[in-house]
Amino acid sequence: MAELTPMMQQYRAVKEQNPDCLLFFRLGDFYEMFEDDARVASRELDLTLTTRDHAKGKSAEEKTPMCGVPYHSSESYIARLVAKGYKVAICEQMEDPALAKGLVKRDVIRIVTPGSVTESSMLTESQNNYYACLFTEDGVCGLAFCDVSTGAFHVTQTSGEDWAESACNELGSFLPAEALLGGEATESEPVNAVLRQRLGACVNRGTDAQFDLARCAAALTRSSARRNRWSRCPAPSARRAHCWRR
Repeated sequence: MAELTPMMQQYRAVKEQNPDCLLFFRLGDFYEMFEDDARVASRELDLTLTTRDHAKGKSAEEKTPMCGVPYHSSESYIARLVAKGYKVAICEQMEDPALAKGLVKRDVIRIVTPGSVTESSMLTESQNNYYACLFTEDGVCGLAFCDVSTGAFHVTQTSGEDWAESACNELGSFLPAEALLGGEATESEPVNAVLRQRLGACVNRGTDAQFDLARCAAALTRSSARRNRWSRCPAPSARRAHCWRR
């Protein structure tokens, strides 16, 4: 296997840190995508696949695929990908290429996800764009829904043997664009089916730290003095679902 160029080594290092995102990698006046990201972007955005690899003796399948979009019009392309449920990591040049010594420093400055967009060009004016969070433990499911573009926020809980069915009904009411799952909700087939198949939502698995009850309670205690929302989250599962956004 041929040795990677410094630029491709940099690209892969950034990609490894953002494996679940399509990486928009700034090169001059374009955001470029490579390898599997290029294949996905080419398919979803109707872009032509090209390659920087012009080594002789390599077949088309062996060459590294790439495609790109102009940085000044990237928002429309990002909007299309987000609308299809993808997450996009924007990797920007952190220094002037004309003044850089050696490889230009680059870093991810933003990750755009279906539930976190605030730009009006990426939103439908007539409907909310909710990010949902579900945490279930011992048959009690806490649900939180937040529209970061408007500040709208709702929290509730379900319990009992039919908690998943009740949770799915709530999901059907709020129609979240993205969801973070924790506890038993992570492996719930009905919940995942509704989110992925019926709603086409972007689904993320939360870490244990994100749903740690003591950490969540501390976050809510700090914020309750300002917003007085503690009373709206009486149960541990609801408190855990509520605090994911802190």
